[in-house]
Amino acid sequence: MRRIITAVAAVAALAAAGPAEAQSPKRGGTLTFAISAETPHYDCHGSDTYATLHFSAPFYSTLLRFDLDKYPEVAGDLAQSWTVAPDLLTYSFKLHQGVLFHDGQPLTSADVKATYERLRAPPTGVVSTRKATFSDIDTIETPDAQTVVFKMKGVNAAMLEHFASPWNCIYSAKVLAADPNAPKTKVMGTGPFVFGEHVKGSHVTGTRNDKYFRQGLPYLDGFKGVFMLQAAAMLNALQGGQVAGEFRGIAPAERDRLVQAMGDKLRIEESSWTLNLLIAFNTEKKPFDDPRVRRALSMAIDRWGGSQGLSRISTMRAVGGVIRPGSPYATPEAELVKLPGFSKDIRASRAEAKRLLAEAGVPNLSFTLHNRNLAMPYTPAGVFLVDQWRQIGVTVDHKQYDTAPYLAGMSSGNFDVAIDFSNLFMDEPSLGLAKFVSFTRAPENRSRANDAELDALFDRQVRELDRGKRIELIKAFEKRLFEQSYQVPLLWWHRIVPTHKTLMGWKMSPSHNLGQDLAEVWLNQ
Repeated sequence: MRRIITAVAAVAALAAAGPAEAQSPKRGGTLTFAISAETPHYDCHGSDTYATLHFSAPFYSTLLRFDLDKYPEVAGDLAQSWTVAPDLLTYSFKLHQGVLFHDGQPLTSADVKATYERLRAPPTGVVSTRKATFSDIDTIETPDAQTVVFKMKGVNAAMLEHFASPWNCIYSAKVLAADPNAPKTKVMGTGPFVFGEHVKGSHVTGTRNDKYFRQGLPYLDGFKGVFMLQAAAMLNALQGGQVAGEFRGIAPAERDRLVQAMGDKLRIEESSWTLNLLIAFNTEKKPFDDPRVRRALSMAIDRWGGSQGLSRISTMRAVGGVIRPGSPYATPEAELVKLPGFSKDIRASRAEAKRLLAEAGVPNLSFTLHNRNLAMPYTPAGVFLVDQWRQIGVTVDHKQYDTAPYLAGMSSGNFDVAIDFSNLFMDEPSLGLAKFVSFTRAPENRSRANDAELDALFDRQVRELDRGKRIELIKAFEKRLFEQSYQVPLLWWHRIVPTHKTLMGWKMSPSHNLGQDLAEVWLNQ
């Protein structure tokens, strides 16, 4: 799963996996890498775009993290050890001694408590897109400066993985007390790098944190993340050596161009991706408050045919439901094709879609598609959808925006239909389903829909420890979701990451949200 190498990239990838990877790390140097979008703000808690993590992760620590050598196993970060009660209702963590924030203040359990209080119950004016994820926490206790204890309201089958989320940046209690919204504009963590500067439209920099608690790390003197929104500019910079890598992912054609031009100077790593594009219908706007309209628009999309064509020109590839195809909790294809929008008989589906639109009184529907201006894969996805809906008589005005206004428009409900994304860090159903629970519980639900039936199914699967029973609950959730079509998946992505072979220590995974603190990265030059 982790490194599925295509034939065209095999030579470059296999060379990269040889003895060079076993060399002893070298200290020093500044890593320059590309970031293909600029974060709208710095707050990990209130974001669900990788642009924030690729910007902020080097400056922060989390309580737990994922061990990418044993993915998806969990390892400690700020926590040096932890225990879980047999009834799964108490999680106790012992923190490392001597951890310092970048301003010199010592980290204590009070900072962890303040962070998780903000995550589960954000103050007025603060957005936490993890609010639903941590709603099961009842109380947070700090018996001493190095111990934090979480008491749960009920069993959560994935709680340990939730604690390892890369989005749970630990903030200073002192900073939060002064201004709960400070992390949006102020960077102050305990991570391997200290914030240097952010020049909008250009770059972000960080320098080595000489007082970092993980002994001997980081190896780099610093880093520079350069914002490159145009794919051509990023590819030219990679080929010319101005940047050493791009950690999100590129398209197959872009990979082929780089391999041909750079040969054995380039490393290519590939994996299926815990990321998909969604179509969100704004249920607060007519006629998208009508499930017939939403279902018709979903049924008009030939996902299976689109997968074949789009996989050749973009990062989009696999057809699937709300869980990554092929992963343990994913709905098998034989069952998926029975759900609205996933039939392989596209002619019959489109005939039904036209009937539903006519029945809803909008046979000649027109609307604006709200989309992000990232060339990969948002632009081809938008062009594809416009054409799919044209084939049932629907007229669409396709508008694309920079990341900040794109996200702002969806968050405020200022759109008709939007191309959204489900940005996961592992194949855990509670993560995959959380985006679809009621808007009152989950601000990341861009459809703004509230559905008590979906909420009840979500809560039941969170508590269910029997795998078979949990899978049945997930299937019931998907059936309800696709019948109502508040938000529906388009296609899941395939991750292709290019790096120069001088860049060492970075680890590939199925998620572009993981491994971005750069603590173990080094330069072989």
